[in-house]
Amino acid sequence: LPNPVASAYLLRSPIPGLRVGDLAPELAGTLDDGSAFTLTDLDGNPVRLADLRGRGVWVNFWASWCPPCQAETPVLREIDERYRDRGLTLIAVQVQQTVEDGRRYANTYGLEYTIGADVSAAVFRTYRVYALPTQFFIDPDGVIRVVLNGPVDLAGATRLVEAILPIPSATPSPSR
Repeated sequence: LPNPVASAYLLRSPIPGLRVGDLAPELAGTLDDGSAFTLTDLDGNPVRLADLRGRGVWVNFWASWCPPCQAETPVLREIDERYRDRGLTLIAVQVQQTVEDGRRYANTYGLEYTIGADVSAAVFRTYRVYALPTQFFIDPDGVIRVVLNGPVDLAGATRLVEAILPIPSATPSPSR
């Protein structure tokens, strides 16, 4: 079971990052050679926030070698299964590992949510992440509502996700 008191794994000194109320940047960045980079899933398909407008989005930066990330995996899997059909998209951005490492981890733990392969760390830098796991909860309009450095437990994840889900449209009642 996940350890709700586990702390984040620090990768570098804390830096000023994205803030609540900011428009979430696209899952892209610039490589060291100056060329543009767009996040892709483990099959090479682009992952873009623009394609997810109207949905709540949980972006989770993680790595399979990170103990707090490992402890959090069952929470992500359960939340994805519970809320996928209610308007949530979970994107787990893997950092500092290969695409094959991500595939192996996803297959081992039966993960069905999107895993983005940020092998170059371009998205990691764009989002100014300094610890793993780091979470961004983004509302249907693309606005960051919560930034959390460290793992989240099931109760906390449930509260955070329910706050960013799209509001169901009212169905008109039939006339009598």
